[in-house]
Amino acid sequence: MTNPLLAASPLPYGLPPFTALTPGDYREAIKAGLAGHLDEIRTITDNPEAATFENTAVAMERAGQLLNRAAAAFFTLVSADASQEIRDLETELSPLFSAHQDEVYLNRALYERFSAIDTAGCDPESVRLVEEYLKEFRQSGIQLDPAGQEKLRTINAELARLGTEYGQRVKEGMKSAALLVGDAGELAGLPADDIAGAAEAARAAGHDGKFLLTLVQPGNQPALAALENRDVRRRLFEASVGRGSDGGSLDVLDLATSMAGLRAEKATLLGFRNYAGLVVDRQTAPDFEAVQAMLNRLAPAAMRNADAEAAALAEAAGHRLEPWDWAYYSAKVRREKYDVDEQALRPYFELDRVITDGVFFAASSLYGITFHERPDLQAYHPDVRVWEVRDGDGTGLGLFLGDYYARESKRGGAWMNSLVDQSELLGTRPVVTNTLNISKPAPGEPTLLTLDELRTLFHEFGHALHGLFSSVAYPRFSGTAVPRDFVEYPSQVNEMWIMWPEVLANYARHHATGEPLPRDIIDRLEESRLWGEGFATTEYLGAALLDLAWHMLEAGDVPEDALEFEAKALAAAGIAHPLIPPRYRTGYFQHIFAGAGYAAGYYSYIWSEVLDAETVDWFKESGGLTRTNGEHFRRELLARGNSRDPLESFRALRGRDAQLEPLLKRRGLD
Repeated sequence: MTNPLLAASPLPYGLPPFTALTPGDYREAIKAGLAGHLDEIRTITDNPEAATFENTAVAMERAGQLLNRAAAAFFTLVSADASQEIRDLETELSPLFSAHQDEVYLNRALYERFSAIDTAGCDPESVRLVEEYLKEFRQSGIQLDPAGQEKLRTINAELARLGTEYGQRVKEGMKSAALLVGDAGELAGLPADDIAGAAEAARAAGHDGKFLLTLVQPGNQPALAALENRDVRRRLFEASVGRGSDGGSLDVLDLATSMAGLRAEKATLLGFRNYAGLVVDRQTAPDFEAVQAMLNRLAPAAMRNADAEAAALAEAAGHRLEPWDWAYYSAKVRREKYDVDEQALRPYFELDRVITDGVFFAASSLYGITFHERPDLQAYHPDVRVWEVRDGDGTGLGLFLGDYYARESKRGGAWMNSLVDQSELLGTRPVVTNTLNISKPAPGEPTLLTLDELRTLFHEFGHALHGLFSSVAYPRFSGTAVPRDFVEYPSQVNEMWIMWPEVLANYARHHATGEPLPRDIIDRLEESRLWGEGFATTEYLGAALLDLAWHMLEAGDVPEDALEFEAKALAAAGIAHPLIPPRYRTGYFQHIFAGAGYAAGYYSYIWSEVLDAETVDWFKESGGLTRTNGEHFRRELLARGNSRDPLESFRALRGRDAQLEPLLKRRGLD
């Protein structure tokens, strides 16, 4: 039987034929794609004609389609539905991808052809394409001598191996750290549907009659806000923050320190003082010092707010506060001070209604697009839903896949990824996914969301819109292929519609009665908006500054004790709060160690939020949820991808550079 991945998918929009694929198909197609891509590059470099934009840059953009198609499908599965066979294949293939990247960007003949391209007469996007290729060659080490390049290849291969191992251990560690409880009475305070979900999770794990509290990726577990039993809270908290650092088979501290050391070596080799400097060189931030200055400005105010919150919580508790008490008493204070009970809000946030009458409704109101579910199209798991997205004139825009429920084969967290990138050159339209980890209710029961899950749903769909609205010539610039410290910005903006009156009234209805969320509750939610910002900002900054500490290390300066280093780094940054651990600790910080996606870049969320806060102000000043505003945001920002400097896109939207004050006001740091 022919491997379906070896040819373009016959399904609408190029959706991969997941149900027809085997692990062997992925292996064969990826290896054929790696070899084929190098053959295509060889054709470019062997061309006897002088280098031109068409025969070099455009040819390079056309190359690698088999590899891209196979890799996109495979890594979607790795993250969202990985069997043991797929995990083993990831371990086998990851070093090959790393070596391939080096083969491409350490190719002297290819670099010289790009250097020789005359871009006079090219349009701005084409000029930027050549500039971005040359920049990546330089950042990848093309300037190194043969010995330096060989050392770099060795470092990159080992980083790929370690990152894969880290990610797999963290995924398994999150499962193994789930808390097993024998008596339902110990779960007092949890909503009934959560208790039913815990019973089902225990049954699926072979513990009939018991209850399994599964974990989410961040350290702060949602159940901590509701559990009345203080000892159960303690056990859940300790299980969460102790992941990856207990000295057992799933301990990842050795992997993290090794990766930090190798990254420091790599930075030195490439002419940077540390890895953070190398990473920031690729971002919108002007330099590493600017990032440090911003975080250092925010940290003292965040800690002051956290201390004020801690005092209020200690008073409510009537005893010495411990870290596992924070969420519980924070929810209690919010109920008593603002009369807001987050658990009582969940019946108004039913998943299907939030998707169709909230997320999709806001997008339709802003951009005129429509959503049409396609049950005839199957993805990689039966839980994944597929929608065709059509533009205002009825033409097909792309496919959106929603994968909302947690399962053992899925890694923790939430993310968007692209299965097919939009490109005018290749004639492709986007296929994008949103993946979350919402606990699946018992059969027949509704899926009721927490406020945090509601926020995540809108956030990830903001990423999806960035991919769906892409309108660029070259696949290299498509959708979310922007600097890391810019990519979170459009998704953060999309969160503003959660509480927008017109949108909220459309989706926030009681799942059983259909009654709308009462107006007085909405008002109280707004009044309590800043409650908990001290904790949230401190928790986030702890992770961001810990990330930078790991990547400010210089070659040969790697610590022996990772947890001691972590504690000292947080103290030195002024963000070591005794009751608030970082959102991610070294033992489960997969953003920065499972691959290099956010390494030295976790600051990106708050850097992007500066732009987000400005844009929310612009929407409000300009009339809010209107087609005119939506079209302006789409045209000047979402459609552009990386086809022009992203900050130029922001200036085209806002009319000026961003200012910090709206963010400070939003987070209560002014």
